[in-house]
Amino acid sequence: MNQQKIGSFLKELRKEKGLTQEQFSEIMNVSGRTVSRWETGSNMPDLDILVMISEYYNVELKELLNGERESGKMDKDMKETVLKAADYSNDEKMRMMKKLHIFAWIGVISFIAFLILEGTGLADKGITGNIADFCEGVSFGMLITAVIYTSNIIYKINAVKKRIYGQNHTIGRDE
Repeated sequence: MNQQKIGSFLKELRKEKGLTQEQFSEIMNVSGRTVSRWETGSNMPDLDILVMISEYYNVELKELLNGERESGKMDKDMKETVLKAADYSNDEKMRMMKKLHIFAWIGVISFIAFLILEGTGLADKGITGNIADFCEGVSFGMLITAVIYTSNIIYKINAVKKRIYGQNHTIGRDE
């Protein structure tokens, strides 16, 4: 898949419709900068947006992914499959956002507990000091978790987990 070729094709299709990047971005409900990134090949649209683009320009998804025109229209079954894959991808993102939300609240509550113990002077004494240290550590841990979840690192971690779990399940079946 050649992203630059796809980007050039997207630009060509947009110009055929007589649209500016800003006008097309409004139609697709994305920023003008996003459209620019697609057309330069530095970024690719999500799968569900690719389907919307193919419908808008009346080209097959296959044509978009190849970066050139072919004959025919997108097969209905193919379109449904792609949309299901996009829905699955969106569901996966929503699950990750829910987890992030929970982690954020745990971090906030832990930090508030730490601040209370610190503010009352109990953070330096015995067991309450240990609790304050624990709350501070949990807060920091949740901050790191939030950074991981809001970057591409989480996708790499999930890919590694799938490979590891996939290998373990395969090994377990062979025995």
